Parts: sequence; structure tokens; C-alpha cells
Amino acid sequence: MIATLYIKGFELFLQLEKNLSKNTIDAYIRDIQKLEKFASINQLKIDVLNPSNDFFDEFIKWLVKSGCAATSQARILSGIRSFYDYLVLEKYIDKNPTDLLEFPKMTRKLPSFLTITEIESLIQQIDASKIGGFRNKVILELLFACGLRVTELVNLKHDQVYFKEECILVTGKGNKQRLVPISKNALNLMKLYMETERQKTEAKPKDKEIFFLSRRGSRLSREFIFTMVKQLALKAGIRKNVSPHTFRHSFATSLITNGADLRAIQNMLGHESITTTEIYAHLDRKHLQKVVDQFHPRSKKQLK
Repeated sequence: MIATLYIKGFELFLQLEKNLSKNTIDAYIRDIQKLEKFASINQLKIDVLNPSNDFFDEFIKWLVKSGCAATSQARILSGIRSFYDYLVLEKYIDKNPTDLLEFPKMTRKLPSFLTITEIESLIQQIDASKIGGFRNKVILELLFACGLRVTELVNLKHDQVYFKEECILVTGKGNKQRLVPISKNALNLMKLYMETERQKTEAKPKDKEIFFLSRRGSRLSREFIFTMVKQLALKAGIRKNVSPHTFRHSFATSLITNGADLRAIQNMLGHESITTTEIYAHLDRKHLQKVVDQFHPRSKKQLK
């Protein structure tokens, strides 16, 4: 078993020094616990400070046999590597035993997105006359207007919405904050929600600052948003795999298609690296075709 001392220390390290969210920290701990699960199933004794050379190779084979996708394998190994980096930092060990591990090769998939017509069709499935209906409509408008992550949405506070300045202050991963401009349409809907449904809802003491509330006065769960989006997509007859994150992809794609700068989109999405944002450039096929037509030496438009 991996000593509780190491686990607790790693948790504090991620929280205090890396400033990661609880969800992210929990994911890291689950990655480490998979080592214990593997050792238990295979009746292996694991020396966390001095694992054998073939231990991780067998662990990766076990992940593959368990049906773990390449992306999941890479994430799990990344979490475990971070754990051993922490042990090196704290001088529990001299070197990281995972440094020589080869991560699984991954193909980068283009994100799925919705067209404007599909988004409008999905939103139209909401019955605004029902309790929470108008709130749900505002939520979807906001997801598309600002490209928010679900966690950012459910934790949005009413004092983070700047109506005069037409922007919202978003608290993203690692508690990093960013200002995101918002369309007047979405802003007007948010204002109307604040003056009607939100004002009539008695908030729980711990959630009184939260913008979107359930009818019982508590902040909405991530699961609620996911379920709502899935059900509305089904009603709208949209066969794509739709989730709240699809609205984030749709936000970025629509900006790229209309000529927005990648750096600006990076800032609005809260991406640390521009390479994460660059994937959306591949979705703008019309723009790429124009580039080829204009600049490729064998383009039909340039041949005489």
C-alpha cells in the first residue's frame, strides 16, 4: 500500500503550490490509486519508493487489457509521474522512476461542434414557462456566448458579471481568472433572469453569491447541466455526441470561422498554451481553402 503520508503530502502540494481545483486533485489521487489496484489484483507487493524496472511496463499492459483508451492511459501516467516528481522534490527518492516511460501515441481528434442552426434548435426545446426553464435557456446562451467550462458556469457569482462593461470575470483552472466579453443578447437575458427567477429564489447561505441557482436555492451541479444538454439534444434530433463542452467548441469554432485571432480566442478560453487553441484553426475549412487558392503555386486560380 502507498503510505498515507505520501498521498496526503501530494494532495497538499497540488492544492497549495500548484493551486489546482478539488476535481483535478481528486483525479490525480485516483491515478495513484490505480497503482494500488493493479498491485492488489496481481498480488504484487509495491515498494512505492523503489518499484522494480518492469513494474510500470506491466501496469501499462494492464491498463490496455482493461480497455483503457490511449488518452486515458496518458492522463493516468501523467498523474503518476507528477506524484513521483513530488517525491523527488521532497527528497523521499533521488530520481523519478517514470522518467523513461513511453507514453502511448495519440491521434489528435478534431472537436465536435454545433452549427448556429443546431444550437438554436436545441435551445428552442426549452419550455421557458416551466420552473427553471428560462434559467436553463440563459445557461445555454451563456455557454455559447463565452465558451465557459461547466465548472466555471456553476461557480459563477453574481458580482462577477459586469453589465456596464459587458464582460464577466471567470475563475478557471487553478483559480486563474480571466475577463471574457459577452454579447448584449446573452447579457440582457442574464439581467432579466437576475430580476425575475433569481430574485425570487431564496439562496442557501453558502450559495447566496452564486448566479445560477436550483429552485431549492443551491448551486447547480455539473451533472445537472450535462443531463439537461443531452436531453435537449435528443429532443432536437441532433445525433452528434453533445455535451456542455460542445458549446465551448462551438464558441471557438464560430469565432475562428469569422476571422478572430487565435491569441484572442486563447485568452477567452483560458488555455495556457496556444497549441491547445490551434486545433480550432483546422475546423475552418473555408478559410484554409482560400489560403490554398491564393497562395499555392499550383492552385487553379493562379494557373493561366
